[in-house]
Amino acid sequence: MSKVIDLSSENFQKEVLESKIPVLVDFWAPWCGPCRMMAPVLEDLAGEFDGQVQVAKIDVENPANQALAAQYQIMSIPNMKLFKNGQVIGELVGFRPKEELKKELQKQLGI
Repeated sequence: MSKVIDLSSENFQKEVLESKIPVLVDFWAPWCGPCRMMAPVLEDLAGEFDGQVQVAKIDVENPANQALAAQYQIMSIPNMKLFKNGQVIGELVGFRPKEELKKELQKQLGI
């Protein structure tokens, strides 16, 4: 079972932009209630989409990661961006139930 990987400004290029498979990146913060509600949903999806989609998260409150949050125009969280071949191909803002997020991923990726 795949697990959600923690991203930072140091590994974002390798883990997301250079990934061979699509990556769902959750931009979040520890104080954000909806972000904490998304955590188990993302853990479940990481297992279900193992080998098809990598699920990752990045703490936008960490000063080292704030440049990435600005680069990807993160205005509200949770903000989940779907990357494929280094490009953003989809975005979801706010809490999403598991089935809704799963359907959106399947639609975006054609799986």
